[in-house]
Amino acid sequence: MPNPTTRPRRVRRSRRDAGGEQAGRTRLLSSSLQSAQQCLENQDFGTAFAHYLLVLNLAPELKDAIKESFRYALLKWTEELDALSRIQDLFDCYEQALELFPNDEVICNSMGEHLFKMGFRDEAAGYFHRAVKLNPDFADAKENFYRVANWLVERWHFVMLNDSKRNWMYQRAIQKAVFDGHNTVLDIGAGTGILSMFAKKAGAGHVYACELSKTMYELACEVITANDLEGEIQLLHMKSLDMEIPKDIPDRVSLVVTETVDAGLFGEGIVESLIHAWKHLLLPPRPPCQAVGVKGFGRVIPAGAVIYCMAVECPDVRQHHRVGIAEVGGLRLEGSVEFCSPVGYRAVPDEAVEPYTTERMKRVPGGYTSLTEQVQAMTIDFNNLQELEALSTRKPCRLTLPIAKEGVLDALVAWFVLHLDAENSLSTGPDEETCWEQAVYPVQSTLNCVVKPGDMLVVDVSCQGYYLWISSVAVLSSEGSVDSGRALVQANSSPASGSEAELCTALANLQTTNEHGKVVQRCMLESSEIALLNHLQYHESFKAVMCKILKPLLPHTDLQDVDLDASNRGKNEAEDSLNLNPDPMYILDVSEGFSVLPLIAAKLGPVKAYSSVEKQRHQAALHFLAETNCIAKGSLEFWLSHLEDDTVLLQRPKSDKLWSLIILDSIETCGLIRQELMEKAALARCLLQPGGRILPQYIVMYGVLVESDTLLYESAVQGTEPTLGFNIAPFINQFKVPIHVFLDLSTLPCIHLSNPVELCRLDLMNPHLSRQNTEVKVLFEDFSLCSLDIYNLKLVLNFYPPPSRMRFETHMDGFRMLTRVSFLQLVLFHNKNKLTV
Repeated sequence: MPNPTTRPRRVRRSRRDAGGEQAGRTRLLSSSLQSAQQCLENQDFGTAFAHYLLVLNLAPELKDAIKESFRYALLKWTEELDALSRIQDLFDCYEQALELFPNDEVICNSMGEHLFKMGFRDEAAGYFHRAVKLNPDFADAKENFYRVANWLVERWHFVMLNDSKRNWMYQRAIQKAVFDGHNTVLDIGAGTGILSMFAKKAGAGHVYACELSKTMYELACEVITANDLEGEIQLLHMKSLDMEIPKDIPDRVSLVVTETVDAGLFGEGIVESLIHAWKHLLLPPRPPCQAVGVKGFGRVIPAGAVIYCMAVECPDVRQHHRVGIAEVGGLRLEGSVEFCSPVGYRAVPDEAVEPYTTERMKRVPGGYTSLTEQVQAMTIDFNNLQELEALSTRKPCRLTLPIAKEGVLDALVAWFVLHLDAENSLSTGPDEETCWEQAVYPVQSTLNCVVKPGDMLVVDVSCQGYYLWISSVAVLSSEGSVDSGRALVQANSSPASGSEAELCTALANLQTTNEHGKVVQRCMLESSEIALLNHLQYHESFKAVMCKILKPLLPHTDLQDVDLDASNRGKNEAEDSLNLNPDPMYILDVSEGFSVLPLIAAKLGPVKAYSSVEKQRHQAALHFLAETNCIAKGSLEFWLSHLEDDTVLLQRPKSDKLWSLIILDSIETCGLIRQELMEKAALARCLLQPGGRILPQYIVMYGVLVESDTLLYESAVQGTEPTLGFNIAPFINQFKVPIHVFLDLSTLPCIHLSNPVELCRLDLMNPHLSRQNTEVKVLFEDFSLCSLDIYNLKLVLNFYPPPSRMRFETHMDGFRMLTRVSFLQLVLFHNKNKLTV
C-alpha cells in the first residue's frame, strides 16, 4: 500500500520526447484530415465524421477551417442513420457536434428537424428558436420555427390574452375569492401565468401553478420574472393529475383557478383534473348549511357552466362533412361507397375521437341559419365532486328541439356560459365578441335532411370520455313519420313517451345497405378531403384538361365517346378496350390525401392510372368506385406498392416507359405553397414522355392590402392594456408568425386598402416563364384609412416564408381554375403608421 505522506517523484520528460509527441500529433492530424476528405469523396460519411471528430478533439483551433466540411459530413451521416432507424446513434452524433459547435445555427436547425420528425415538438422548437437567435437571417430555421410555433403556442393564446373582457372578469372573480379568505391558490394549466399573477396581485399568501407544456412553462417563468413575481409564485412543470402533497405542494389549497376549457367545455380535461383536485389537492367544499365563513373550505373558479345548443343550416359545414353529390368528373359516387367525416364518427364504440369540430360561426363562409331556438342542454357545478364523478357515468339526457324555420339540418352548434362566481360570467355564444369558438356537431346523413316548422328534432346529450357528445339525432315530422340520421347531437330533457318507441325503432334501423340491398363500403375522409370531393369545378377542370392532353397522344381514340359510353359498357368490354391498345398512357397522381383523379383519368380510355394513396381504407374505396364505374381492373394501380423507397414518388413507371401526365398537389389546404414544389416539378419534367404534361401547368398568386384589427389580435398580444398591466406581450410574441393560414378573406372583418395585384407566377412546365414581382406598387383606394403620406406604396416581398392567404389561380393548358383553398389571399395589414407583410 503506498505511503500517503511520501511525495511522488517528478518525472521529467526530455525535449526530444515532447518534440516526438508533437510530430506524431501533427502526422495523426494530417492523416485524419486526408482520410476524412477521401471518405467524403467516396460518400463514406460515417467514417468521415469519425475522422473529423478526432481532428477537432486533438486540435480545436482548426474549428473554423473545417467547420463546413464537418457540417456536411454530419448532415449526410445522420440522414443515413435516420434511414436505418439508428435513432440513438443519430442523436449521439448531434450531441457530439453541439459540444464542439454549440453556437452553430445549421447544426441546431438540423437537430430540430430530426426531433420534430420524431414528434418531439417542444424540443424541436427550442433548437429552431436557438438557431434563429444565432442567425436571424437563417431562412430554413425561420421557416421551421414558424411552422412549429403553431403547434407549441396555439393561435388562440393571442386572442385570449387580447380579450380584455375575459381577463377583467377572471381578475374580478379571483380578487373577490382572495378577499373572502381563499388565501392559498393553485392555477391548473397556467399557460402564461396570468391567472396566477391575478391571484398574487389580489393578495394571496401562497400561489402555485402547474403547466404541462415545456414551452409554455418556460414562457411563464420568463413572464413571472419580468413582472417581479419570481419567488412569489411556485411554478411546476407537470400535470395537476401527477401532483402530490407534500411532495409538490405542502398543503391543500383553498382555491383552484383554471381555464382548461375548450369550445365543447370538457375537451381539455377540466372534469378529470377537478375530480383529482377535489380528492387530493383542494380543501373540502363548504357545506350548503354553512352560510358564512370560508376558512378551512375550498372552491373552484369557474364555479360552473350552462351549455346551450341549437340546430343550424350551414352550407360550409355540409360541404366539409357530407358528400352531397352523386357524380363528379363523370365518376359515379353513389351506390358503392359512403364517405363520412371523422368528426364524431366511431367505428369502435370505445374509440377515442373528438365528437365535434370548432368554428367561429359568425365568420363561417356563407353564414348559417338557425333552425331552432337556443335551448339549455346541460348544467354542471364544478364545486360539486359528486356531480363531477357522476357526469361520465350517468345516462344520456334527451332533448326535443321544435323546428322554427324550414331548412336543411346540417349541424348542431353548442356553446356555454361560464359562471366564474355568482357575479361574473362569460358567454361563448355565436353572437358574442369572445375569444372562444363554438362546438359544431355535423349531421353526417348521406341524404339532405330537410326540416320544417312543426317538426321535432330529438337528440341525446352525454359526457363520454370527458367529451361532450351529441350522440343521436332523429326528426319527428309533423305528419308523424320518423326520419333517422346518424349519431350527432345533444340533449337535456325527455320527449313524450308516445314518440319514444318510434324513435328507438328508427335509430335501430340505420341503413348499412343501399336500396338494392347491396352492402355499401364506408370510408372515412378528412374534412378537407370531403370538401375537395364536393368541388365539382375542380374535377371537371382536371377532366377537361386530361382529355385535351391525352387526345394527341392517343390519335386513334375518341376520348369523349369513351367517357360517355363508359357507364353503359360491361366491365369485360372496358378491359377489352384497355387491351386493344398495347401501349396505354401512364398517369401518376401524387396528390396528398384521397383523390379520385386517377379514376377520372382511367375512364377516359386506354390509360394506366397510378394513385399515391396509401391508406388501406382509401385504396378499398377507390377499388369499389372503380368496380361501380366499370373501370377495367388493370387500369388503376397504387404507386407506393411499386416502390422500394416510398419517399421517392417521382420515378418511371417501368424501365422503358415515361409518364404521359403527372398531377402534383401544389397548394396545401391551409393556403401555403407546398414545400419543394419547384424541385418536384423539375424532377417530374424529366419523367414526361414527349407531349406529356404536369398539372397544374402554372400558378398565379395575388395579394391585397387590408386593415384588420382581428388580424392584429390573432397575431400578437397588443401591449399591456388587454392583460391589465401585466407584461406578457414580449414573451409570447416571440412565437408570433408572419403567416395566417386557414383564413377566408370573405368573412374576415377588414377594410380593403387596395385592389388585388398579381404577386408572382410559378410555372411548373416552363420555369423560365415564372416571374416574381419583388417590388409591387399598390394604389390605395381610401387614404382616410391610412396615415401614410404617400400615394403609392412599394412593398418589397422576398417570398420567404411562402406568402399565405393568397388567391391562387391554377392554369392547366388554357383552363383557368381557382384552387381548392377558395379565394385565399395574401393579407398585408398595417398597424398605425407601419405596414406589416
